[in-house]
Amino acid sequence: MSDDQNTKQLQSRLKIMSTTTTLDNDSKATDERVRSVSLTRTLLNRPELGSASGVLLVFIFFALVAGDSGMFNADGIMNWTTVSAQLGIIAIGACLLMIAGEFDLSIGSMIGFAGMMIAIPATYWGWPVWLSILFAFTGAMAIGALIGYTVVRTGLPSFIVSLAFLFILRGLTIALSILFTNKTIISGVSDLAENDWLAPMFGGQIGQGLCQWLADAGLLEAYADGTPIVEGIPMVVIWWIVLAIVCSWVLLRTSFGNWIFATGGDDKAARNVGVPVDRVKIMLFVFTAFCATVYAACQVLEFGSAAADRGLLKEFEAIIAAVIGGALLTGGYGTVIGACFGALIFGVVQMGIFFTGIDSDWFRVFLGVMLLMAVLFNNYVRKRVTETR
Repeated sequence: MSDDQNTKQLQSRLKIMSTTTTLDNDSKATDERVRSVSLTRTLLNRPELGSASGVLLVFIFFALVAGDSGMFNADGIMNWTTVSAQLGIIAIGACLLMIAGEFDLSIGSMIGFAGMMIAIPATYWGWPVWLSILFAFTGAMAIGALIGYTVVRTGLPSFIVSLAFLFILRGLTIALSILFTNKTIISGVSDLAENDWLAPMFGGQIGQGLCQWLADAGLLEAYADGTPIVEGIPMVVIWWIVLAIVCSWVLLRTSFGNWIFATGGDDKAARNVGVPVDRVKIMLFVFTAFCATVYAACQVLEFGSAAADRGLLKEFEAIIAAVIGGALLTGGYGTVIGACFGALIFGVVQMGIFFTGIDSDWFRVFLGVMLLMAVLFNNYVRKRVTETR
């Protein structure tokens, strides 16, 4: 190492030490201002700030309006938690993809397509249910990879490519179900799944013993025969929690999570520093297809049937939940926890409207208002963060 380089390093260290000493000798008032700015920036830098506030407001509103209707009883809580979990699963996939700067509008159609890939082989081809489930996951994830590959190889906007696959998958779902079964609703899956080893992972429940114990102890409501009003926690809720924890950890604590943020922030700069941008995008399209298939499998095994119109408009609800959760439409910013909060708002409002007796048509009005408010809030936060830097 040359003398000039040693001199520069020494000067740099001395400058840092001098700055540190100066800060230590500042007045208490200055320290308070520094802490105040730091706290403000910390809060504004949290993408889930708006959605967490929204959850609080929604809970307060329905506690006042529908508190006596049973919405916050054990079965009411389980109802809106289940609805939130169903949307939350696909919102997580949509959120990660949006952070990477891409959209997948085929999620809703993938739900119906994957459901048929489970139901038709099991009921008409004699396949065991576990094999049908694996077949659906394999097929859906392969299509997700195809969508991602098409986006990165052609350079076309993912909005257009996934919109095309929205129509392709919806058309294939209807056409193939009529071709193989002459029906668009396939039932009878529940009977075939009774002794299947994989089916309970999607259509089962856990915690039945705990719920029964709570009912026997008088801590949980029960029917006249002693059966608890909530028999267990549905697997769709467990999937939601597990995916939220794992994906949040991946996004915030791993190199792959940094790659996702870098890809959505500036893909050209990310390529220049060695981020495999194309691979990241393809893998996230595969993951959105995986989330859609989890949603489909839980619905098919819970209700015992598949329908060609399942998942209709769910792609937009997933994107809205992600935006409410703080994800920017321009990419590079967002959080999994925020997307889960967005899905929770959906579930609480959807079931809250039911419990209060309000016309369900107003739910769509609420979605539009929430989307507009979330976009305005996120834009405000982004400007504030930029100004304070």
